[in-house]
Amino acid sequence: MNPDVIIIGGAAVGSAAAYFLASSPGFEGRVMVLEQDLGYEFCATARSAASIRHQFSTPGNIAMSQFGTGFLRRLPEHLSVDGEAPDVGFHEGGYLFLATAAGEAVLRENHTTQRQMGADVVLLGTAELARRFPWLHTADLAGGSLGLSGEGWFDAWALMQAFRRKARSLGVTYRQARVTALRRQGRRIAAVGLDDGSSLSAGTVINAAGTGAAALARSAGLFLPVQSRKRCVFHVTSPASLPGCPLVIDPSGAYFRPEGGGFICGIAPAASDDPECHDFEVAHALFDEVLWPLLAARVPGFEALRVQRSWAGHYDVNTLDANVILGAHPEVDNLLFANGFSGHGLQQSPAVGRALAELVTHGRYLTLDLAAFGWDRVLGGRPLVERNVV
Repeated sequence: MNPDVIIIGGAAVGSAAAYFLASSPGFEGRVMVLEQDLGYEFCATARSAASIRHQFSTPGNIAMSQFGTGFLRRLPEHLSVDGEAPDVGFHEGGYLFLATAAGEAVLRENHTTQRQMGADVVLLGTAELARRFPWLHTADLAGGSLGLSGEGWFDAWALMQAFRRKARSLGVTYRQARVTALRRQGRRIAAVGLDDGSSLSAGTVINAAGTGAAALARSAGLFLPVQSRKRCVFHVTSPASLPGCPLVIDPSGAYFRPEGGGFICGIAPAASDDPECHDFEVAHALFDEVLWPLLAARVPGFEALRVQRSWAGHYDVNTLDANVILGAHPEVDNLLFANGFSGHGLQQSPAVGRALAELVTHGRYLTLDLAAFGWDRVLGGRPLVERNVV
């Protein structure tokens, strides 16, 4: 028997959608998640920096991550199975965005928006930065924005598996299969074709396929402006002691945060060296030539960094504006999109999962109004600019 809803992609976003659908009082259908690798070895969720922040510049992004924080804080209420509560190790260590004089005005403008949205953030001058974080080089800084609560990091794998386990306990079926095509007839997706030659039909199809989403859209005659861009994460150790270290975003775009007995860190490559990419080779030169010098300049103790391990993953980058494309395309009635998160998918997965469930069940948003992230701005060429993309 064919399912009522097919979700393509079973990582954090797809499994969150499955959970929210299956737990919705107004939904009584059958849900199937199609995931090409149920080992999740190469999915973006498993290879992310596993963090959440409220320090965005657009209200919608702030609201989605605030929803995510609330969900993480009450995880046992939502995702316990047979009395066993998941533990994702949510540590509210905060984010610290640093700014030079050139970026101070933007930092303050973003702060105003964040405070209007109820984010627990504070602006710090150079003297206060030096007092709170004596291990930080501050001579070139004009200030910083620190998250006091609600921001931090957690176990991405544990959250994804908790969504998946709860969804299965509610009757969701997971099937390992690669979707090769969306077979469209007029204004509907009539079936999804699988790599074994079979096909399935459903009342609603959700594209949560990450970096594979654009190819699926193309098979239905739709252009989705999403590309796969490689991002590398380095786990390092250092003799430096950094008490009270949050997740620090340097003005250069480099970031670092505590992880176990060391730190994880990374930086996006220059735009000129950031083509669409699907391999998982770590860009060691990026660390040696770009990242390490920046970290050592910001934290003098980081001159003695040693890389212990490293890995590469991929962002599904929305090339229009680096924000998620959410909801139905105006030309297809039964196909919903949740793509182009550009590195924000994990932290936004609870809010987007809830939103997708509401679209399927009620045909509209109930919890958060996320209409601004729909297709209208994409098709109209009107970017929804997010200034804080890391």
